[in-house]
Amino acid sequence: MTEVEIYTDGACKGNPGPGGWGAWLRCGDHERELFGGELETTNNRMELTAVIEALAALKRPCRVALHLDSEYVRKGITEWIAQWKARGWRTAAKQPVKNVELWRRLDELVSGAGHRIAWHWVKGHSGDPGNERADALANRGVPQARGRR
Repeated sequence: MTEVEIYTDGACKGNPGPGGWGAWLRCGDHERELFGGELETTNNRMELTAVIEALAALKRPCRVALHLDSEYVRKGITEWIAQWKARGWRTAAKQPVKNVELWRRLDELVSGAGHRIAWHWVKGHSGDPGNERADALANRGVPQARGRR
């Protein structure tokens, strides 16, 4: 399997407000930058979107080292999602899962695309070069979203 390293991040100017997402993918000597944004969104939605877009960009099953600074996304996909699904996409408090359409899409990519993903949490804004690059890409998505008015 091809080995790919991915760093993702989301940014939001106001929560909710205009936001951006970014992903930096590296496979050997090859690199790819992805970013985008939405006018009215939340930080959690942008964090999820960054991971979704990065995984969707992979053309074949890969061994992925995915680095992210969002515990919401990491814990959601590795710890909480099985119970959400078992409860019909409801939380332990019987409330609907927020961002359910994004969680469903991420679940499809994680369980159906054949990737072997290792989820690595990194502390945001702490000097990790990959995280800083993903953060810069996410911030590039904000003005892009604002330009869509």
